[in-house]
Amino acid sequence: MSESIDLENKIVDFIDSYYDLHGFLPSVRTIADGVGSNKSTVQRRTARLREEGILLDSNIGVVTQRIDKLQKDSVMVGLVGSVSCGPLTFAEQNISEYFTLPTSLVGKGEFFLLQASGDSMIGAGIDSGDLVLIKKQSTAEFGQIVVALVDNETTLKRLKKSKSTNEIYLHPENPDYNDIYLDSDLVIQGVAVKVLKDLL
Repeated sequence: MSESIDLENKIVDFIDSYYDLHGFLPSVRTIADGVGSNKSTVQRRTARLREEGILLDSNIGVVTQRIDKLQKDSVMVGLVGSVSCGPLTFAEQNISEYFTLPTSLVGKGEFFLLQASGDSMIGAGIDSGDLVLIKKQSTAEFGQIVVALVDNETTLKRLKKSKSTNEIYLHPENPDYNDIYLDSDLVIQGVAVKVLKDLL
């Protein structure tokens, strides 16, 4: 009996540590390899842990009580390539990492992270290499910093509208760069809400 309890504790601990490291749940085979057991034994132990309420069903699979609480108090955010803060560059759409951020910090909604590249937004406190938290939405108010797609190229700029001509344009926060007036339709991919940066 003590061996079974020890294995069950190992399963719970492994799921927690794997989720912390990777941002997603391990497969049954991965758990079995991680705790030094076989797949069928892990399946039986996992079923018992679910019956006892130690493991819980969630929208991402079977989770520990700790992960269940993390899910309710946090949001999973994917790092989606990089975005230019200088000349327009093609969007990179590969999620390279996941981060768990508390909802008390970011609020409700769907988010993603982009890594800033270039120096055109330094006046807004966004330096090259910073992680910019973007709230996914297709609309924005003038004055907000947006991820904009123009002619299949993406950039991070402030959305503005000319008072004299009513033209909509993208404004860099660096006097070395020119405003980008739009010759084609502008597609808003999201609005910047926070910047995560190293202070050293």
